[in-house]
Amino acid sequence: MIDPGFLDELARFDASLQRRVNAELQGEQRSTEVGEGLTFSDHRRYSPGDDTRLLDWRVYARTDELYIKQFEAERNLTVHVLLDASASMDYGARGGTEDAEERGPTHKFEYGAKLGLGFAALAADEHNDFRFSLFRDTHERIDRNRSTQGEVLALIDRLNETEPDGETDFQRALEDYATTIDSKSLVLVVSDFLGDPDAIEAGLAALSRNDVTLGHVVEPTERDPDVRGEAIVTDPERDARFRTYFGSRLVDRYNDRLTDHIGAIEAAAERLALRHELVDTGQDFFDSFGQVWVE
Repeated sequence: MIDPGFLDELARFDASLQRRVNAELQGEQRSTEVGEGLTFSDHRRYSPGDDTRLLDWRVYARTDELYIKQFEAERNLTVHVLLDASASMDYGARGGTEDAEERGPTHKFEYGAKLGLGFAALAADEHNDFRFSLFRDTHERIDRNRSTQGEVLALIDRLNETEPDGETDFQRALEDYATTIDSKSLVLVVSDFLGDPDAIEAGLAALSRNDVTLGHVVEPTERDPDVRGEAIVTDPERDARFRTYFGSRLVDRYNDRLTDHIGAIEAAAERLALRHELVDTGQDFFDSFGQVWVE
């Protein structure tokens, strides 16, 4: 179970999102609107029908011509968290289990959820907006459109009740979600990315207009299986089981394929100019969070 106490430790991180996005993206956070609390942008000549309250009389006094003051409304930066909730994420030791007490929780979904919650909490701390969604074959938004610390705590309860299951359709889920983003934003995608690299790249391409970070979670025993000899292997997403002999030759093939797959996801991210951070769930959580949060 995710203990909300970890949120207190986030104070060590700089919550400012202004440095997390480039100048072009920040420019996209402005819109030309009129109202209170806006920033002056420019002048334009008065046209019949314009709001006379926006006339700049000082300019008129100097030029004897009528100009309208234009303003830019500051939009909050929106942080989007997309957390893979498929069955393959249900792997590793959960917090509170005997195994977790011995070596620490390594559960991929739990660990990934904490990464996303950390992003949401720091966004709320800066009075920025956040959106938190799970995805499998499609996406499911689980926040209540309240970008507050109280909402982060409510999300912990919701995530503690979530059982990862089903298969992930990366292309459909990410493409569908991309249509809900109406301005450039900061997007965190947390997943083990166990799927077809081409489909994953297609889904990520739909998000690539934004500042995107991939939190690629890998459990320690996935990288170094602690099984030798005869074993029964389970595919949790397809509910399939088969018996095999896990000898040194198969271990080498497995390690080569895992390395190649991780490399394929990293290469896709590079082609799309996205950040790819490989996260070992056996590592101290705050070291991992700093790796993903700090650019």
